Amino acid sequence: MNRTRQSEKWSSRLGVILAVAGSAVGLGNFLRFPGLAAQYGSGAFMIAYFISLLIIGFPICWAEWTLGRYAGQQGYHSSPGIFNILIRSRYGKFLGVLGVIIPVIIYMYYVYIEAWCAGYSWYFAWGELNLGDDPASYSDFWKSFIGFGTDGMLLEGGQGKVIWFLLAVFAVNFLIIYRGLAKGIEMFCKFAMPALIVLALVILVRVLTLGTPDPAQPDRSLINGLGSMWNPGDVRTQLANPQLWLAAAGQIFFTLSVGMGSIHCYASYLREREDIALNAAAAGWLNE
Repeated sequence: MNRTRQSEKWSSRLGVILAVAGSAVGLGNFLRFPGLAAQYGSGAFMIAYFISLLIIGFPICWAEWTLGRYAGQQGYHSSPGIFNILIRSRYGKFLGVLGVIIPVIIYMYYVYIEAWCAGYSWYFAWGELNLGDDPASYSDFWKSFIGFGTDGMLLEGGQGKVIWFLLAVFAVNFLIIYRGLAKGIEMFCKFAMPALIVLALVILVRVLTLGTPDPAQPDRSLINGLGSMWNPGDVRTQLANPQLWLAAAGQIFFTLSVGMGSIHCYASYLREREDIALNAAAAGWLNE
């Protein structure tokens, strides 16, 4: 397998930490994690989660960083190349193809979610989402936006269709990757990750100030919602549930983005004397 010597490296430790953290932060953090915590009991789930993080998450994370940097020093920067030197067989690179397919699949649906977010942000900014209190109005807007019920709904053109936002976000993604490592991905993450943290704090403050949104339904209040989600319950009984441990261990892969094919690719561009243990731990805890 041919090797290509790349001169481009991450320009700073902060850049690679933010980039790796950015590849992990997503729907798994904002939607899946709180859902699992509410389902299995927050106290017990958090115990199982942090035990899994220490026993499973960080060791795998350190292993991927180590493999990635070593492969990069040998001139390999993708999963097939990394597996080619890890498994001394001509078939090793074919096993590494999974590390290419998985990120491609993730991108295929994430870019569509980006288009949804871009479309909603656009229409919200222009005041076109002020549709009143009737949920049906928002449902109709959604169906029109994605072309629900029509043939070829993704490619359905016309004003207000998701296809235009999909093309726009695809172009932005392409431009970021085209600019390369330091001037593209790293520069974008240095702006995007702090912005994401600020937006998360804004959402948190908004949620914590909701009170009782509908006075006609006093049970659906902020306090009751937080209590339902975070009251520990019978922790000992909950920890005896094997499904809880499976869910917590599975969440680790979403939180740290391990086993997805991205970390060792990023790590392959590390400088030779970069502290991979510190970088991996910093990127992991940033996701928490």
